[in-house]
Amino acid sequence: MKTLVIIPCYNESENIVRVIENLKKHAPDVDYIIVNDCSTDNTEKILKEHNFNYVNNPINLGIGGGVQVGYMYARDNGYDIAVQMDGDGQHDPKYLHKVVNAVAEGTYDMAIGSRFIEKEGFQTSFMRRLGINIISMMIFFLTGKRIKDTTSGFRACNRKLIEFFSRSYADDYPEPEAILACLVNGYTVGEVAVVMEERQGGVSSINTIRSMHYMIKVCLALIVVRILIKRKKGGNK
Repeated sequence: MKTLVIIPCYNESENIVRVIENLKKHAPDVDYIIVNDCSTDNTEKILKEHNFNYVNNPINLGIGGGVQVGYMYARDNGYDIAVQMDGDGQHDPKYLHKVVNAVAEGTYDMAIGSRFIEKEGFQTSFMRRLGINIISMMIFFLTGKRIKDTTSGFRACNRKLIEFFSRSYADDYPEPEAILACLVNGYTVGEVAVVMEERQGGVSSINTIRSMHYMIKVCLALIVVRILIKRKKGGNK
């Protein structure tokens, strides 16, 4: 199936060459698009020098907006499956086809690459794992579906979700909110085991100190999103 890898990118000059080289090595049969979200370092210069396939956002849209641009590209160019991968080197493309196959075979509409199934490789910090577990419980409370790795940005979606996300994608906390949006709108979501690496360079947008604050805000956002979707569905009856 025609597959596109969406790579949102903001100030990833230390990582992006390695990410694309690894992707081409382990998954040469897929296409990719880098969404450069107004990086302030020399990321764009590197993209040009290596003749990578990329688009520039006219303004900084954040991770959610950047990913949505990728879904719009996938929709407009007729892709059957879209895969999200981070530009920091944490997502190993050796596992890309494993994630894609779960969608291509019809097992899920969205397949999430989860580091917490076999618990191998980089498992992130204790505080972030705690926050992820709490977010997981919140999604279970709101939908009845247990997802372990709720903040994993390594995920594949089918054509139905490409259309869905090209129209609407969460801005603030896109990974868990996208899971919630899928589940409450009747799409199937599941996890497949992958091994992730620690960030190869640069700085994460969420550090240990901010993890609990992030978790609280995500949980509140999920509740609000669930209420809004329920009202929207009620209004469309």
